[in-house]
Amino acid sequence: MQKRPGTALVIVGHGSTTNPDSSEPNHLLADSIRSKGIFDEVLCCFWKEEPSMREVLHSISSSDIYIVPNFISEGYFTQTVIPRELQLEGPLTLRDGKRIRYCEPVGNHESMTSVLLKRARETAPGIPTQETSLLIVGHGTNLNDNSAKAAKNQVALLSALGLYAEVLPTYMEEAPLVSDWATMTTQSNVVVIPFFISDGLHSYQDIPVLLGIREEVGPAASQSEVFQTNPHHLHGKNLYYGSAIGTDPMMERVILDQVAAFDASAPVTES
Repeated sequence: MQKRPGTALVIVGHGSTTNPDSSEPNHLLADSIRSKGIFDEVLCCFWKEEPSMREVLHSISSSDIYIVPNFISEGYFTQTVIPRELQLEGPLTLRDGKRIRYCEPVGNHESMTSVLLKRARETAPGIPTQETSLLIVGHGTNLNDNSAKAAKNQVALLSALGLYAEVLPTYMEEAPLVSDWATMTTQSNVVVIPFFISDGLHSYQDIPVLLGIREEVGPAASQSEVFQTNPHHLHGKNLYYGSAIGTDPMMERVILDQVAAFDASAPVTES
């Protein structure tokens, strides 16, 4: 991506008051993008940590601002919380002499497929993909259909590549449940990738218990070996469990792709 003088990039994350690993992917991505000099300013802000969403725009001097939600799917946070906290009027907000562009969440972009594929290969190196079931684990909820949509879209894209024997979506809180992984897969090798931004409570505690590779919740991801003990031999299968997709360095590309995607479909009022 070419340099964009006079622009700022804001990466919005959820953050956590209890998990020290939650915000790390956002800070690492910001550091990496900042080092490339594409934008004059690159900042992070969070819902549950500092700097807060309400503060971040006041610290930016650039006249053009891109906001990219580092979230997997459209939902309450991207449609309600972020616009409210940042006082956004839509995809484009003109305020105080600044153009504020609100991009789609990273999980919506098709380039996420490459990140998922890379993580799957790294999780089970050397395992023949044609003899492997690949499971993409989302949160899922019966309260919001969008929660599962991003995972389903990525499963469709991965399936179309024809690299794995099967690619299936699974969820923590709606069917098909990740706890049923052994009965829903047809292959002896099973690779499970959490479709989450950070290695938080879900990826290092909840999902391992649901998979059966732990009997109870364990320590934080930075202190855990749950991602380094593959394969797990359960139910006559070889289970490979990867870390959250949002921790991959390739997420930088997805964020920049969302910026480019916004420009490619810029509102007519911006011209």
